[in-house]
Amino acid sequence: MKKAYRICRSEEFLAIIQYRRFYVCPSFTLYVKPRQCDHMRIGLSVSKKLGKAHVRNLIKRQLRMMCQEVFDFTEAYDAIILVREGYLKENYGNNKKYLETLRKKVKI
Repeated sequence: MKKAYRICRSEEFLAIIQYRRFYVCPSFTLYVKPRQCDHMRIGLSVSKKLGKAHVRNLIKRQLRMMCQEVFDFTEAYDAIILVREGYLKENYGNNKKYLETLRKKVKI
């Protein structure tokens, strides 16, 4: 993902989470907040509960690829994806399908 499409600052993460609009599936929780801009941004969060650093980095790399394939960045909202423990129980294809269904549920 390009840097313009990423959310990195913790203040922005908190603002989006405190907006309290979210969608849930077994592998992910997707928080969204509308924004006044021409493209969307995505933030990724992987908990230490999911494994050691190399496991979390693998999950983030896979998730970035899923986001590039699933999202078109022309929509006007910010999103944060929290990875849940169910992610490790599923394969890449099923997790990608879960992310696609969450994207379809978003109504802003």
